[in-house]
Amino acid sequence: MIETPRLRLRLMREHDWPLFVKLHTNERVLEWVSDTMSEAEIHAKFQQRCEENESWHKERSQWLTLVIECKETCELVGLHGFLAMWHPYQQAELGFMILPEFQGVGYAKESTAAVIDFTLIECGFHKLIATVSEGNEASFGLLTALGFVHEGTLKDNFKIAGKWIHDQKLALIANN
Repeated sequence: MIETPRLRLRLMREHDWPLFVKLHTNERVLEWVSDTMSEAEIHAKFQQRCEENESWHKERSQWLTLVIECKETCELVGLHGFLAMWHPYQQAELGFMILPEFQGVGYAKESTAAVIDFTLIECGFHKLIATVSEGNEASFGLLTALGFVHEGTLKDNFKIAGKWIHDQKLALIANN
């Protein structure tokens, strides 16, 4: 478990299905992430993430998915995590989804800073990467404020709602 002054980040488990499906069906959350999926597709993704959490190890190429909870109210805020890509270059790709009612109050920044510390300091990853859809200024600004550097843009790299999206690639390298 990871703790910050206001938040607790814990492994996602089977009982977190309502949060997972709520995030993956919310248009405001998905705007910069992906197209809407069927409930069966969402459930398959959820099951896979729960299974990966059960056997997670940094040297396996799999997601570590964490639930973000508000300590004071015990409300579920969103999900955070990273895809470990240890071999051969000790990298991980960061990702997060925050429910709209908890956006704009600093929870994303607070949880991301804690996940950065966990991946770089405790797990020993060399580099964190993140992909932000061009136009998602909130996520881009949050990551650059935490030290990520824009390394480049991949043109027409992803499709959301039938439109081609440019992906901005950002990275943070551990202090050696």
